[in-house]
Amino acid sequence: MDEPVIYESHERIAQITINRPHRMNAIDDQVEAALAAAWRRFNASDDLVAILTGAGDKAFSAGKDRESPGAPEYRKFTPGVDIAVEKPVIAAVAGWCIGGALTLVQMCDLCVAAENAKFVYPEAKVGFAGGLIGSLAVRIPHKIAMELMLLGEPVTAERAYQVGFVNRVVPVGEQVREARALAAKMVNHAPLVLRMLKQFANATVPKGPIELASQALRETDRLFASEDYLEGKTSFAEKREAKFRGR
Repeated sequence: MDEPVIYESHERIAQITINRPHRMNAIDDQVEAALAAAWRRFNASDDLVAILTGAGDKAFSAGKDRESPGAPEYRKFTPGVDIAVEKPVIAAVAGWCIGGALTLVQMCDLCVAAENAKFVYPEAKVGFAGGLIGSLAVRIPHKIAMELMLLGEPVTAERAYQVGFVNRVVPVGEQVREARALAAKMVNHAPLVLRMLKQFANATVPKGPIELASQALRETDRLFASEDYLEGKTSFAEKREAKFRGR
């Protein structure tokens, strides 16, 4: 299939696959838009758990596609940032997970890594960083997070497991199967409880500056898209009292 992101649903489990193996699943504008659409589709669907992965075993994602113009806007398509995702999300990672792709995994609830997985954040070496990575420092030990960010050197799957960034390490090619096995267990659990536990956990974890700003922008965007906003503008132009409806 030629879609930049493939959404598959089976037994109430969504599998969201970045589908550019010829580019190491690098993220361009089409992938950005397709991932955002996938999270919205997941939110509106009967699927209870999502698996986020990349096509093939060479790379989960190489991060921003260097041939794609403009700066990446990871907050717009990373689950739980601009788009609130209340249901569990599992990352299934094989091969390279580079730069902004690491922030995608960071925001997932669980992570299964193949033995060949390598996590690296080289932004300090290339002169660009979007900032979402900052909250990694509260998701794994602070010194390890700083080492990853400041040195820009690869972290192996085993090391990521040791510091608590990865839940399972499996043979190459088994990462999606293992993620699906974990998802299948959660599918049989109480959805309202899963959502509440995720919501409470997210409220407990400190937010980085980009996450906080994104949450504020999410609320203002919702306001500006509301019927009341349009009514306010219209009533002002027509010099009449507004009739707000809370929508």
